[in-house]
Amino acid sequence: MPAEPRPVAENPLGKGSSVTHMWRRALIVLTVLPVSSLALAQTAVSPMTHHARGTFTVNMQPVAPPPAEGISRFSSDKQLHGDLEGTSKGEMLSAGDPQQGMAGYVAMETVTGTLAGKHGGFVLQHSATMDQNGRKLSVIIAPGSGTGELKGILGTFDIQIEGGKHSYDLTYTLP
Repeated sequence: MPAEPRPVAENPLGKGSSVTHMWRRALIVLTVLPVSSLALAQTAVSPMTHHARGTFTVNMQPVAPPPAEGISRFSSDKQLHGDLEGTSKGEMLSAGDPQQGMAGYVAMETVTGTLAGKHGGFVLQHSATMDQNGRKLSVIIAPGSGTGELKGILGTFDIQIEGGKHSYDLTYTLP
């Protein structure tokens, strides 16, 4: 005797729907969402790059005792003039023999002042070396260090020394 056909359960998703169809839709949504979010992020307006230029004086003082054999420690106080008006206080660690042209330093300094009419502060992070191949210097605004109206600032701080005079070119963005 042939087996009786089993009753087909009604589709809870409604007529014409299927679980496979539902998964296809979910897959399309999951595939398209990240792409459309990426497209939106790419079309967002990126912050405009600005330059601030000026001069500064610096007073470096040794801090005793040295942190370790072969490493020197200094405090720094700067007065900044020009497009950035303000002051900075920092600490520097150095090693090597600058008189022989072989040395390196790292430093952090907190700058407080007015930049393009905005008051606040940020931290400059220095890393430098000198050797037989020349000098290399990198000074950046430490990400996340902006305060006051300078919150979110990012950029680089280029230092020039000519005839014993210090000048700067600050390239920066603000949100």
